Amino acid sequence: MRAFNAELSKLFSLPGIWLAFLIGVFAPAVIAALDSIAQQEEIIAGVSTRLSEVGYIGLALGVQGVIILGVLAVSSEYLTESSESGGGGQITTSLTVIPSRLHFLLAKAGAVTVISILLCIVAIMTTVSATHLILGEYAPAFEWPRLIGVVCYWTFTALLAFGITVLTKNGIIPLAVLIINTSVVSFSFLLSKVTKLALYLPDRAGLEMFMFMSDRFLTPFKGGLVMFAWLVVLFIVATIVFHRRDVAS
Repeated sequence: MRAFNAELSKLFSLPGIWLAFLIGVFAPAVIAALDSIAQQEEIIAGVSTRLSEVGYIGLALGVQGVIILGVLAVSSEYLTESSESGGGGQITTSLTVIPSRLHFLLAKAGAVTVISILLCIVAIMTTVSATHLILGEYAPAFEWPRLIGVVCYWTFTALLAFGITVLTKNGIIPLAVLIINTSVVSFSFLLSKVTKLALYLPDRAGLEMFMFMSDRFLTPFKGGLVMFAWLVVLFIVATIVFHRRDVAS
């Protein structure tokens, strides 16, 4: 428990964490508001084909906040400390305090999980408020099963970013790839044009938990299981690599 509390404290001390919070809280609401405005006339006329997705689109595209969180949690450990502190990396100090690398990763992953869940809950509140403010009585119903899917999607995405960063030891690559994939162009969508196996990739499977895709391939429950399976495999690989790695290298 002390290790978990220490990792929480460490995360809140990072300057970049506040950018993650800012993006995580407001980006989904802004995207949902813009989408609501764009769809308003069609929704009022009763000809909108995306009424059920308004709001959820913002929550799907606004996941960048937890991606930043997951990446920062690991990449901050490899930043070089000041010369007064010996010029080493934070990772050396962290593993001196918590010798077990598995416990260290579990504590850090636990801290990322808790913050991701809380951040997602706040994002849901701001997104629902923005949607109702613009659409009023026409705002879609936000169903609990789908909202739980959103929370799982955000949490799993943060942990995927966490695991990938453990493997790379550098935040730039996972941050760039994951943000582009979730906001600009989905690599799984492009690959699905070549093979349907791409629909089993974690980002696409995760969206099935709360989005009604035109080419839906999995049920919400199965989509969650597939994304969770990817997460388990990634965490096992990351733990093995981290256990064998010379952290000073």
